[in-house]
Amino acid sequence: MAKKRQVYIETYGCQMNLADTEVVLSILAGAGYGQTTSLRSADVVFVNTCAVRENAEQRVYGRLGDFRRYKKENPGMIVGVLGCMAERLRKDLMQSESHVDLVVGPDEYRRLPELIEGAINGERGIAVKLSRVENYDDILPLRTEGISAWISVMRGCDKFCTFCVVPFTRGRERSRSMESIVREVEHLGARGFKEVSLLGQNVNSYLDGQHDFSDLMAAVAHVDRSMRVRFTTSHPQDMSDKLLRTIAEQENICNYIHLPVQSGSDRILDLMNRTYTRGQYLSLVHKIRTMIPEISLSTDIIAGFPTETADDHHRTLDVIREVGFDGAFTFKYSPRENTKAWHMGDDVAEELKTERLNEIIDLQREISLQKNEAMINTACEVLVEGESTKSANDYCGRTDSNKMVVFPKGVCEIGQYLNVRIDRANSATLFGISLGASAREIGDPKLAANA
Repeated sequence: MAKKRQVYIETYGCQMNLADTEVVLSILAGAGYGQTTSLRSADVVFVNTCAVRENAEQRVYGRLGDFRRYKKENPGMIVGVLGCMAERLRKDLMQSESHVDLVVGPDEYRRLPELIEGAINGERGIAVKLSRVENYDDILPLRTEGISAWISVMRGCDKFCTFCVVPFTRGRERSRSMESIVREVEHLGARGFKEVSLLGQNVNSYLDGQHDFSDLMAAVAHVDRSMRVRFTTSHPQDMSDKLLRTIAEQENICNYIHLPVQSGSDRILDLMNRTYTRGQYLSLVHKIRTMIPEISLSTDIIAGFPTETADDHHRTLDVIREVGFDGAFTFKYSPRENTKAWHMGDDVAEELKTERLNEIIDLQREISLQKNEAMINTACEVLVEGESTKSANDYCGRTDSNKMVVFPKGVCEIGQYLNVRIDRANSATLFGISLGASAREIGDPKLAANA
């Protein structure tokens, strides 16, 4: 029997790329390829890329330089670039990286087996056509292990924020059928997965023709009441009352919403084409907290967007204080070629961007610390995810509200739900002691939700 060709994939960027890698592995497994974690034993090497920020692209270029050395040792190795960067920089990649054999965009993964065969026969290939229909609805992603899974429920984005390349690298919005998503969740539940996260560039605009995102969330929540359900990312414009009611009513939908604000300045929000004002965002936050009092909120913030003034920056700091986010993903503005923001110029000095970003980070760290310290001497349910990165004697896991908790191992196992009493905290992590299996673990999710 001929030995299976082995595929090695490194994934960069967002959770969507992680989900896409699982789709790619499934397609290639169906074509007879195996998976390896060793570069030296790989016959095919892919890097699955992100184009949202410049530093991510630079990391990929650096890694492609490393792959050149491996290809010299193994001239038959096929090297390919997948994902958003492949679509955006296809010509540059083929011209500047002579050892790259394939450049394949997010909507062309079904063609990978034929493209690899062509490359083996000496044909360099580019396949980056965007699709208005491709959503890989019929492909069950290849997941080898774990307790948590990302499920891509839609692809693309129609919002066209002026700083973002996603509509150009991933195309327009199209949703998978609710039926196929529910089947995938059922499959995961049967394999012992304990948590699923529904994923899309803007999940709350999901629409499969008959069902909206609220319908989908309710259907997924009903598959297995012992399984937690999360979702990301939400656009404030599409956060409906119906969705908020669904989150509030379904015990196993986590009390956590990632709700990017990006800026606290109406002028900057307008330049970003975010389609809401500061006041509308704050009103939405008030509504969310009224309907779901235990909710945890995180956000995205960009420092140094074109023409941002000191006043614009201070308005952002004010929003951070007023909302009191549990956490924030913060970035310096990174110009993306051919976006509308690209044509506005990058006129905020790099050192000023860094200064403003650090002020945002410092403020958010203070708020996160206050919120975490308020949990000391309380008990919360934690899904055990694995060993702590800092101590072999400890496990770590997440609360319903997406807070990381570290606690001594004891007799618990990965994949269990535990009640943990919090006894100390810093801005990023809670620390505590296990109180034993939670009500969800012993079969009563309604009690677990009230623990």
